[in-house]
Amino acid sequence: MDKEQEDMQFLGFLGCYKESFKIIFSWRKIFTQITLALLLPLSFIFLFHIEVSNLIFKKIQHTEEQIDQTQQDTPKYEKLADIISSEFVTLLLFKLLYFTFLLIFSLLSTSAIVYTTASIFTSKDVSFKKVMKIVPKVWKRLIVTFLCAYAVFFAYNFVTFVVIILLAITIGIKNGGVILFIFIMIFYFLGFVYLTLIWQLASVVTVLEDFYGSKAMVKSTELIKGKMGLSIFIFLVLNASFVLMRLIFKVVVVDGTLCFGYVDRTGYGILSLLLLSCLFLFGLVLQTVLYLVCKSYHHENIDKSALADHLEVYLGEYVPLTSKDVQLENYRI
Repeated sequence: MDKEQEDMQFLGFLGCYKESFKIIFSWRKIFTQITLALLLPLSFIFLFHIEVSNLIFKKIQHTEEQIDQTQQDTPKYEKLADIISSEFVTLLLFKLLYFTFLLIFSLLSTSAIVYTTASIFTSKDVSFKKVMKIVPKVWKRLIVTFLCAYAVFFAYNFVTFVVIILLAITIGIKNGGVILFIFIMIFYFLGFVYLTLIWQLASVVTVLEDFYGSKAMVKSTELIKGKMGLSIFIFLVLNASFVLMRLIFKVVVVDGTLCFGYVDRTGYGILSLLLLSCLFLFGLVLQTVLYLVCKSYHHENIDKSALADHLEVYLGEYVPLTSKDVQLENYRI
């Protein structure tokens, strides 16, 4: 990285993007290796899930149409009922398998990219072999942070669901109930975005500092203060790109609406796979850059040698570090 840490606080949206692109292209060899090893399988799992889910849903829809046209209490009706039950079980098992592999490769990718970006920041020698050796150890800490974030999201969604149910029972659609419901959904969306930002930054904190789980979430909450607007803008642009890519893949590859021929769909599928892998890579590097921007904004000086020592610990048996070894002292501008 060309910029000193005290200058990172002045980076805006375009500055963060420019710095992330510069990191990736300057170290394209190792990032390409990580992409092929982790991000490409992650992207394949995601796109494969869309294709297979669409096929299963079509089968379920077709079976439901047959059931509607079949008289009840007949052997054919019972057979179709068993088929649709089997199809729902298949869908459930596929979803569980999908989320399991998605979580594994997502956390492994986060470990690899954040560690590599931090190593580049500290001017530390980093190789693909070293990264792959360290990733499983960092991954264990990320699981704890993920489970903590999952619990927070579950509680948040549960409380929102209870509030909506109580609203429907007590007020209903009359007396401004619809307007109140709209306001609740707006606040729910804002809260969901905020929690997602906290979780993403907490993942970086987990790799680079002596915090994980709830402590990483708390630390992330502190760091994001003052850079909320920048964080939200980055989040919305990245997710808009992600949603757009998913929509194009479904329309062009899954549904085949805008292309003709098997070869065309295959080509678009491969292109979508590569683009999604690049988007995952850029997003993870951007998260690490945003972390450095937030640290700089709060005048939390990252001592490169201390951070390098922290990263080196992953090469041996991991032992908890004291905060003074990793969490770095404040400085004045």
